[in-house]
Amino acid sequence: MTDSATFLPAEQARLRIDDLARFCVDLPATGTAYESRIRTVLLDLLGVTLAGARTPELTSLLTRWRAEPGTTATVGRGAHTGVETAAYLDAIASCCLELDEGNKYAAGHPAAHVLPAAVAAARLSAQAVPGDRFVAAVVAGYEVATRFGAALTRDPKWHTHGHWGATGAAAAAAVVWDLDAERTAAAIDASTALVHVAPWAVVLAGNFARNLWIGGAVRAGLDAARLSSAGLVHNSGAAATTLGDIVGTLDADRLAPAPDGTFALDQGYAKRHASCSYTHAAVDIVQALRTNLDTADIASVRVRTHALAEPLFGRHPSTRLGAMFSLPFVVSAAVVAGSIDVETLTPGSATFRAAEEFSARVDVESSPALTALLPDRRAAEVDIVLVSGETVSAGSPDPVGDVDHFPLDHAQILEKIERLVGAEDAGRIDRVVTDVLHSSDVVRTLTALP
Repeated sequence: MTDSATFLPAEQARLRIDDLARFCVDLPATGTAYESRIRTVLLDLLGVTLAGARTPELTSLLTRWRAEPGTTATVGRGAHTGVETAAYLDAIASCCLELDEGNKYAAGHPAAHVLPAAVAAARLSAQAVPGDRFVAAVVAGYEVATRFGAALTRDPKWHTHGHWGATGAAAAAAVVWDLDAERTAAAIDASTALVHVAPWAVVLAGNFARNLWIGGAVRAGLDAARLSSAGLVHNSGAAATTLGDIVGTLDADRLAPAPDGTFALDQGYAKRHASCSYTHAAVDIVQALRTNLDTADIASVRVRTHALAEPLFGRHPSTRLGAMFSLPFVVSAAVVAGSIDVETLTPGSATFRAAEEFSARVDVESSPALTALLPDRRAAEVDIVLVSGETVSAGSPDPVGDVDHFPLDHAQILEKIERLVGAEDAGRIDRVVTDVLHSSDVVRTLTALP
């Protein structure tokens, strides 16, 4: 690692991006250090993508997208189109249910930014891409994206999708296309010049445009790798301005890979609830406390959580996306429905209406004490006040599924995907993921996806 303590921000960013690029190029194509974890990440994300592709929103979008004709199928085979359009549409599907894997240190979703780019890069490759190179590309891209997410302190107006994740997409494409360290660094840096404006206000309004931001980051990563391959960009440390001055502030020293050899991939979380992860710890607590209670027994609910969740304190959503990002609504849905799944937050449904009615009895606030635990803990505390006057309370240090709090193993992820898409299709995805790890041609192997 190069000492950059005396350098200006752009030069400091350039040096750290060089370090990341060398990590990507030197990453072993095979290794037991990440093979088990990559299997669960791929199973989770591909399964969630299939579930997303089957929602009414994606069905409507795919029939009206006017995609260019082609032979590449999206996950779920809702469209046959060109490689990049398929990657774009798959990225949209992957995040539309808010069930995609995430990383608390990145404060976002590295895998959803990286995997579609790695798949597209493999499909665009002039030679067959073996499974070991593909896996290395996903691991490298995940590492790069997570490091940028962790190094970036966003302006509160910005959502997490569509900007820092493009760096991981670029890194994944660079590894698939076997670029050297200099070209990989150039691709990573150039991707930060192609970022999306991603305001929280759009998300909180329930505007579906938000779900396209990850697709834009995938395209940005691929285009940045192309620019680098053509020798048209170099690592200038642009990230210090494009992310550091515009999206927030960038602590370039935090871009360096972990000195103890820990992979960011091992720090991710899996989601059990179809809502923003900032709601999950509170939902877990409500589900535990209400086990022997009827909704009629509950007078009110009080939630204390961390400051990251403050944008989610709004009420009265009118769309699925808006509901997934309203903490009072999601907690209310957990009270009246017991689970937060695809059907629970469907606008117009009986549970949606019941959750909206009950949500007037849910109070939420941020706690400085819980905020101080970030990023290692995403804690919440809940008080349920009963009509009898009694109060039952509990707290949780993290959502269930977090790497530090009952992480989900392969069997649990498979069970989750079975609930979403059925046992037959979940089994097909699981077999494809297993085959990908040792495939001689990843593109051919992926054609077996449902």
